[in-house]
Amino acid sequence: MAGASMGDEQENPVGINVTPLVDIIFCLCVFFMISFKFKQLEGKFDSWLPKGKGSQGMPLNAVIQEVRVALFWDDVKMQSVRKFGTRFVPEDDELQKLITDAYQGFVRLNHPEVPVTIDGDGRVPWQDIVNVMNISKKAGIDKIEFAYSAPSEISKGR
Repeated sequence: MAGASMGDEQENPVGINVTPLVDIIFCLCVFFMISFKFKQLEGKFDSWLPKGKGSQGMPLNAVIQEVRVALFWDDVKMQSVRKFGTRFVPEDDELQKLITDAYQGFVRLNHPEVPVTIDGDGRVPWQDIVNVMNISKKAGIDKIEFAYSAPSEISKGR
């Protein structure tokens, strides 16, 4: 029988029934396990979206002042491809040098607030986008923006 003392009465003079105590502890453990919420840290970026920028289109007489890195998905190679301007950049070190040189050019022109704009295709893996963000941070640029592009054929469900 549960909770009944086993053995000689002289060894254990006070019989304590621990079954209700174990039941209560078990119920408390189940309650706390069900009500516990995990704080999700991955996949979360602090972002401050610019007001009045990007929704109305490009003005006709605007001078583009940004360092832009475009990422596309290559269906043949099944990998993402990076472009800086019109130049394909496969190596991280080369991309960091290009971003640093372009940013230093804007700093010399007294425009240190110029952002790095990452224009990624919807099929590009997030790790490649984050890699470009890390390269931009290594280049000393804190202002990183994401370009808004039209949805790809895959995200439209076609």
